[in-house]
Amino acid sequence: MERRTLLRAVALGGSSAALGGTLWRGAAYAAPAQPGPGPYGPLGSPDANGIRLPSGFSSRVIARSGRTVPGTSYTWHNAPDGGACYADGPGWIYVSNSEINPSGGASAVRFSSTGTVTAAYRILSGTRQNCAGGSTPWNTWLSCEEVSRGYVYETDPWGVAAAVRRPAMGRFKHEAAAADPVREVIYLTEDESNGRFYRFVPAAWGDLSSGTLQVMVAGSGTSGSFGWADVPDPDGSPRSTRSQVSGSKSFNGGEGCHYADDTVWFTTKGDNRVWQVDLTAGTYELAYDDSLVTGGSAPLTGVDNVTGSSSGDLFVAEDGGNMEICIITPDDVVAPFLRIDGQSGSEITGPAFSPDGSRLYFSSQRGTSGSSSGGITYEVTGPFRS
Repeated sequence: MERRTLLRAVALGGSSAALGGTLWRGAAYAAPAQPGPGPYGPLGSPDANGIRLPSGFSSRVIARSGRTVPGTSYTWHNAPDGGACYADGPGWIYVSNSEINPSGGASAVRFSSTGTVTAAYRILSGTRQNCAGGSTPWNTWLSCEEVSRGYVYETDPWGVAAAVRRPAMGRFKHEAAAADPVREVIYLTEDESNGRFYRFVPAAWGDLSSGTLQVMVAGSGTSGSFGWADVPDPDGSPRSTRSQVSGSKSFNGGEGCHYADDTVWFTTKGDNRVWQVDLTAGTYELAYDDSLVTGGSAPLTGVDNVTGSSSGDLFVAEDGGNMEICIITPDDVVAPFLRIDGQSGSEITGPAFSPDGSRLYFSSQRGTSGSSSGGITYEVTGPFRS
């Protein structure tokens, strides 16, 4: 079977809502990606929303910070950040964090089967600087506080069940989370210049109220083998979680995290890298490093949030850079997928595909104003490959 066919077959057998839309073979990525022609062709001129897209794609604005979400009576939150999509009968839901401190929290937008907005509402309140997070196979949203000794909050995308704080998952400067249903663990990134890469092993899968926090143990290189060690005190006081285990591997500013088919990818903003962890082989390596790009300038800088599609493509949002979402293909090619013009004081956050893979949601956290009150949440529709 051709690799691409195999990737698609595996993807269609999984849950795109729970796992972020991608199930692909980590072995396809054998070396850091290099610039090349993207699968969708060059970017066109800016559309009415200031977004440059490949031919055949279009954008629309879903919500703006401080304004009522069209079609609802709900006022959208400031500084939209990490997000995910969930199937909702024939429609779907997009959830989005708010990276402000205090108040933070998260909101959701519900769509009909045709993509019409039918509702918007709050799903988490009273928290601090909720940056990224991750979805679970049991359809909850893990909203992560990006503050010293921050918490993970498990929330209900439908806004029915009350959000629950999950202290067993550790208290540190949380960034993103990714669920691994095979090993029944949750991977976690830490946004510190000497942050660590963690996994939480629940006492019972589907219940995050108790369990063991572990940290990756590995050498100082950019590739090699690794293991896991228990963090003695997940509460992180008086000694931070990243300082408790000798031999734990340091990463420069952990950001987005994405799991699929025995592989987990995560980004580090301090060195513009995308890391790939082969969970079956017990090895890690670089999927992308802007300093290793040859034959021209790096198309992807300011790496941040990340998601994947059913085709096996990785979509990486930029915090700064050229305000692009770049694509990394299973053929180790990196190229811009879209660019937002006129918003250099912002960053792109929260990329997530609708359950059927036909729509990509994301936000410009500070929009044209450069202020947290200027956030804009978008939808892009087009011929995404499957």
